[in-house]
Amino acid sequence: MDFSGGLYGFGIPFLIILTALVFIHELGHYLVARWNGVRVEVFSIGFGPELFGWTDKAGTRWKFSAIPLGGYVKMFGDANAASMPSDESPEMSEAERAVAFPHKRLNQRVWIVAAGPIANFLFAIVLLAGLFSIIGQPFTPAVVGAVVPDSAAEAAGFQAGDEITAVNGNSVARFEELQRIVGLRPEENLEITVLRDGEELELIATPARVVRENSLGEAQEVGQLGIQRSGNAFIRHDPVTAVWQATRETISIVSQTFTALGQIIRGDRGADELGGPIRIAQMSGQVAEHGIPQAIFFAAVLSINLGLINLFPIPMLDGGHLLFYAVEAVRGRPLGERAQEYGFRIGLALVLTLMVFVTWNDLARFETLANFFKGLVT
Repeated sequence: MDFSGGLYGFGIPFLIILTALVFIHELGHYLVARWNGVRVEVFSIGFGPELFGWTDKAGTRWKFSAIPLGGYVKMFGDANAASMPSDESPEMSEAERAVAFPHKRLNQRVWIVAAGPIANFLFAIVLLAGLFSIIGQPFTPAVVGAVVPDSAAEAAGFQAGDEITAVNGNSVARFEELQRIVGLRPEENLEITVLRDGEELELIATPARVVRENSLGEAQEVGQLGIQRSGNAFIRHDPVTAVWQATRETISIVSQTFTALGQIIRGDRGADELGGPIRIAQMSGQVAEHGIPQAIFFAAVLSINLGLINLFPIPMLDGGHLLFYAVEAVRGRPLGERAQEYGFRIGLALVLTLMVFVTWNDLARFETLANFFKGLVT
């Protein structure tokens, strides 16, 4: 891997994309909190000491902080940015309780917490819809142009001219969708529905496991069916269709992400494919070199993944709060402060462990760490 571009080559695109996504995520929390009458004390991009900021008329401190790897919204009544209840909560006046997050109804707290990930998904749809209506969407019909000899497709009985309409019961509209599905399922039996001469057929195919280089130049195992597309197409959609296709693309990315995670958990896919901030920074720099459309698509994918990660049921993340609220809904009362405190400690340990693991994966990809650190200052 080459990080010779240094801070300008990958750091600046990374910070621009990450800052935008964090802002959208926290803005979701902020807007829904304000709509529900919660006083927001701090809106921070980044963690640690404040670099600069301002206070608005509502009393919210908007600031940029020294560590630009995330952000938070601190609401009135929370002891900290993790939304732990304040010890002073019982001593609040009636007016203070009316604007304190912990004293809002359960459904209000649920929507405030869920608003961050939802904002990321909606932002991704907006970005993709803009691309598909202004630039266009890769939209190659899922029609077999040719079958590679001695391939999985030939063994399954595919023929040129077959139109693929579904895989494992899930509809397929584009050749690009088929590639994504097959690539994540090497050596898995796939039930593929095709139209041939007006007749619907069910074919069982097992994609071969092959090694290819990804966009970062890394060797990666993927599934290969052995069919060639009938051509290439690039379609600009009207705004309504663009939104629909952007929504389908978002759902597809979510589905394939869960598929990949499931394979990692089962051991079918190496955990070394997980990447952290360094890898994301490198990818940001590379897509920026290919132009604005590629950078926008990359930002949309990252926004989707940021929303997904925050929905994981791990205390410290939005999903952890939602898990606590689900327990509260079942019990009829919140978990005790001690249980929540232990939960947040466990969540913090899990998050830190994951960060160390993915960062180690990033560093292990370098031939020498010296090249990386040299790139930072050149």
